[in-house]
Amino acid sequence: MPTPTTTPATPRPTRSRAGGYAKGRARRLQIIDAATELYAEQGYRGTSLRDVAARAGLSHPGLLHHFPTMEALLLAVLEHRDAEDVERFALAEAHGVEALQRLVELAEWNQARPGIVELFVVLSAEATAPDHPAHPYFTHRYELAVATTTQAFVAARGAGRLRDDVDPDVAGHRVVALMDGLQVQWLYRRDAVDMAAELRDAIDGLLLEPLPRA
Repeated sequence: MPTPTTTPATPRPTRSRAGGYAKGRARRLQIIDAATELYAEQGYRGTSLRDVAARAGLSHPGLLHHFPTMEALLLAVLEHRDAEDVERFALAEAHGVEALQRLVELAEWNQARPGIVELFVVLSAEATAPDHPAHPYFTHRYELAVATTTQAFVAARGAGRLRDDVDPDVAGHRVVALMDGLQVQWLYRRDAVDMAAELRDAIDGLLLEPLPRA
């Protein structure tokens, strides 16, 4: 078995192959954007692959080349949404109180895209069934959400910002549960529920000082 220093290097793609890869990535993003729009407009169950292909300006076989099933496209939409959120709010770089502040900003941003929130709420409930195609995705997502939120409270305690009677692990679980619950309530009463304000108030109650206001 060759050692890492003797393993042959992977050949670099030619210019034509690199261009093909770029076009493929662009086409996948085009399809994901079209699917996201349609899911927001008419729901996941009301959308077919042919609908998505038409919205993206592709043939049905052309779409199937990139996403052979509705399940594969659904997961791509969810993963792309997560990646956009992480990038928009720099979630990967935020720690402690700053990370908690970013959660509030994310809740505020979600209030501007009800279709995506509805899609997430419905699918997260459906995916509790072990045989649902999105079950592994949501299982991992919730584990990660609780772990990162808990770590934010741990860091807040280390910085002297957390109340002494607050358990970071309990707080992490409760904040994630609150965010999900607020999304459901907001979908029923958008004129009466402010997800960002409710989340901010709850987090403020766990800290020695309230989160900074813009």
